[in-house]
Amino acid sequence: MKNYNISIIKGDGIGPEIIDEAIKVLDAVAKVCDFTMSYKEYLMGGIAIDETGVPLPEETVVGVLDSDACLFGAIGGEKWDKLDRSLRPETGLLSFRKQVGVYANLRPAVVYNELLNASTLKPEVIKNCDIMVVRELIGGIYFGEPRGNDGQKAFNTMVYTREEVLRIGKKAFELAMSRDKKLCSVDKANVLDVSQLWREVMSELSKDYPEVELTHIYIDNALMQLVRNPKQFDVIVTGNIFGDILSDAASMVVGSIGLLASASLGDKTAVYEPIHGSAPDITGQGIANPIATIQSAAMMLRHSLGEEKAASLIEKAIKGVLKDGYRTKDISLFDAKEILNTSKMGDIIASYVKK
Repeated sequence: MKNYNISIIKGDGIGPEIIDEAIKVLDAVAKVCDFTMSYKEYLMGGIAIDETGVPLPEETVVGVLDSDACLFGAIGGEKWDKLDRSLRPETGLLSFRKQVGVYANLRPAVVYNELLNASTLKPEVIKNCDIMVVRELIGGIYFGEPRGNDGQKAFNTMVYTREEVLRIGKKAFELAMSRDKKLCSVDKANVLDVSQLWREVMSELSKDYPEVELTHIYIDNALMQLVRNPKQFDVIVTGNIFGDILSDAASMVVGSIGLLASASLGDKTAVYEPIHGSAPDITGQGIANPIATIQSAAMMLRHSLGEEKAASLIEKAIKGVLKDGYRTKDISLFDAKEILNTSKMGDIIASYVKK
C-alpha cells in the first residue's frame, strides 16, 4: 500500500479550520483508493512569528522540500500588519515560494453549474466556464530589485529573464495541449519593456507547439473580456502581478473566492492552497468555506501524487454535495437545502467520497 508524506502548513486565521476539513476528505478518499497519508505540520506566517520570532522558520523550508507535497492554508492578519516589512507574514510567504522554487501557479476557475446564480454575471454567460490561469509565481515585480521607500519616493522593479518566461511558457503550453489547445498570453507589451520580452518568448515557444492556438492580449482588455465573455478563454498565462489580479477577478466569475483552489508547482516540490486569505474577521466562527482547500487537495492528488482516480472522486463529491443543496454561509443564498458550518461541510463531502 502506498503512503504519501504530506507537509501541512495551517497558518493563521481560518487556515487551521479549512486545512482540517481537507485532511478529513483526503483520509476518506485514501481509504477508498487503498493508499495512506502521513502528515507533518510546520509553521509559517503570524503563528511562526509568535512562536519563533520569524515568519518562515528554516525547518519549514526543509520539511516541505523533503515531503511529497505541501497543503497550505492561509497566513496574515491585522495583528502583524505593523511589523517591519522583513518580519511580516507576507514576506515569509514570498520567501517561502522562492526558496522551494514553486514557479508555476495554476489557478482553475471552474463554474459549478449548481451555483450559476452565485455569480453576478448572467448564467448564460458563465455556464460551463472552465478556465486555467497559469501565473508565474517567483519572478516579476514582487521580487525585482532594486526596490525602496524613503517616505518621499517609492519604487519597485519588474524583471523577467528569458529563462523564466520560457519555463512558465512551457508549462502553459503543455497544459493547453492537455485541454482545448488554446492559450492566451496576457501582458502589457504596448507599455512595458518586460512585457515585450514576454510576448517575444511566448511567440517563439509557440513554434514548438503548432497544435496550440496562441493569442496575445493586454491585461486591461483581458479583465474586460473576462467579464464580458469568460468562455472565450481556456488556458491563460501571465506574469506574477497580472496573474494575481486576473485570477482574483476570475473568482467572481465563479461566484465566491471560497471556491477557488490553486497549485504551485516547482521542480522539487509543489504547494497546494486556496486562493483566498486568512479572513481574520470570520476566524473561529465556523462559517469559512472549505471547498477551495478541499479542491486544492484534489489538485495535489492529481499533479503531485498521480492519484487521478482519487482526485476525480473528490471533485465528484463536491459537485454532488452542491447539487444536493448543501451550502456554507458565503453561498447560502443560492438554492440552499441546508446551510452547514465549516466542519459539517467537510463531513458531508467526505461522506460523498465513494467508488
